[in-house]
Amino acid sequence: MPDVIGKNHQEAQDTLQASGFYKLREEDATGRDRSLIIDRNWVVVEQVPKAGTVLDPRENVTLKSKKHSD
Repeated sequence: MPDVIGKNHQEAQDTLQASGFYKLREEDATGRDRSLIIDRNWVVVEQVPKAGTVLDPRENVTLKSKKHSD
């Protein structure tokens, strides 16, 4: 599992997909339940599972992101 914390949400998705992970989920890390409409306006602050974890590409990956302005 690549480390995508600190990347903008779009770049994080691109990185994970290039590594074979396509079952990606996304969450508003602030808990305000906002939709991530323009991915480049969001930054990943947490990923589940953590970077370095050995994971079957068929399993889910969750990216928790917040807006740059948060």
